[in-house]
Amino acid sequence: MIKWFAAFVGFMFYGIRGAILGFIIGSLIDALTNRKGGFTISNEEERVTPGDFELHLLTLSAIVIKADGQVSQKEMDYVRNYFVQAYGKDRANAVFRTFNEVVKDRELDERRISAFLAARTQYAARLQIVHFLFSIANADGNVSQAEAGKIRQIAGHLRIGAKDFESLYAMFFKTTDNAYKILEIDKSATDAEVKKAFRTMAKKYHPDKIQHMDEAYIKGAEEKFRKVQEAYEQIQKGRGF
Repeated sequence: MIKWFAAFVGFMFYGIRGAILGFIIGSLIDALTNRKGGFTISNEEERVTPGDFELHLLTLSAIVIKADGQVSQKEMDYVRNYFVQAYGKDRANAVFRTFNEVVKDRELDERRISAFLAARTQYAARLQIVHFLFSIANADGNVSQAEAGKIRQIAGHLRIGAKDFESLYAMFFKTTDNAYKILEIDKSATDAEVKKAFRTMAKKYHPDKIQHMDEAYIKGAEEKFRKVQEAYEQIQKGRGF
């Protein structure tokens, strides 16, 4: 395919950054010359193939891991395990070698990568991308301020709403206040408003919304859905209903 040839040429002359740019340009050429096949994760006419999505997700992962100025082995292992689960060991090994080079040596543009995904993916898929990035940051047991700040920037470029971002962020800190943030309501909300918020968030985060994505992502969505249930139960317990 043209995109792989373009990526190879870009790598030969400009390294990993050239490979990524070549891959993107080649993907656009492929899209114009061959409209069959691919991986539709958007209701729009534009599509993203599995290879496109994988490369961009990998790039955002690298950006988050580098955000606090150090490369955590636990965070790298989390990404590796995800790709093994999603794509199989052989493919994951090849992808992780590229990932390692990107993490160590390159400065990457999250704005461009995120804009590419925002134009081609459904909102539910982008919510799961942000949750996945938080999961990476939390792999070493702590989401640093630098990591959270970088994910916030990426979420903005992905066109994620502020309340949805705070809801996802709150899922990684189990407190009563964060239970309300997960449901996107204030502590002053009535019991009826709490129940309504739970139903709304359960619908928004339901795994069925990303059934078109790979199994590893669906499991991530199930975890996110479970956090909504736990937040509701925590509020119920605190209010005695």
